[in-house]
Amino acid sequence: MAKKADIGGKRLIGLAPTAWVQWVTQQPDVVAEEILGSEFQWISRENDVLVKVSSPIHGQFLVLNELQLRYTSKLPLRMRTYAALAEEKYALPVYPVLVNILPPPATVTIANHFESNFLGIHAYQDYRVINLWEVEVAIVFEQSLSALLPFVPVLKQGAEVSAVQQALTLLRQDEQLIELESLLAFFASFVLGSEVVRQIMRWDMAVLQESPWYQEILKEGERIGRQEGRQEGRQEGRQEEGRSLILKQLTRRTGTLPPTVVTQIQSLTLEQLETLGEALLDFSTLADLEAWLAGHL
Repeated sequence: MAKKADIGGKRLIGLAPTAWVQWVTQQPDVVAEEILGSEFQWISRENDVLVKVSSPIHGQFLVLNELQLRYTSKLPLRMRTYAALAEEKYALPVYPVLVNILPPPATVTIANHFESNFLGIHAYQDYRVINLWEVEVAIVFEQSLSALLPFVPVLKQGAEVSAVQQALTLLRQDEQLIELESLLAFFASFVLGSEVVRQIMRWDMAVLQESPWYQEILKEGERIGRQEGRQEGRQEGRQEEGRSLILKQLTRRTGTLPPTVVTQIQSLTLEQLETLGEALLDFSTLADLEAWLAGHL
């Protein structure tokens, strides 16, 4: 049986944990000692990574990393909860860090703390926020931040073929990093287009499907699909059935579909799916499908 791919947050940070914790804490003397379990009773997620570190100045403490595809209003409470649970379990101070991979809608404000006041009881929790789209891509290469190589396309000034190719070269030079190429391709498809991505790197859907961020993108597409024109009852059932059938037919005609294309198809209304079902008979390449989607979304 093939070994299950591991391209979640714990694996990424584990590639160079000391470089990572020095970067997120901005403390050059911090050294990673151990990546700890972040499972707290009923709470367990692949992208919550707890690292035990030490510093000549601050002693031992914990760096709590939350890697989130997109920011949501639930995260301040999550950060407060995780920080408290980690401090209680390990009896060490906690430095919480929230890393947002993709920007939220323009109407959403990203908070850097949790705060509540109930009957005069005040609760407050600070945490550091790192938005990857604000991080200069050069930092990844200068500071050897291996964990960020798959995210190069979404970093500031990272949406260039040259930057993606540099990240790809570094991944291919290390056997430990090679399976991350599919994750790099996934994020590159957001900014370069799937045809360009296919020309410079390989897609391995078996590996990519193990990525928690890929699964979150698919779920996000399903939510968008429900919000854009989906009716309840029979129509919803027909839409799900039609979408599944069309995805299978498109895969047979054009090959494996990039995640961004799958997300677009999942957002189509029932009427659009029916139109696509008729049009796909004329498709022979992925470019044909992308051109159709560009004209109907």
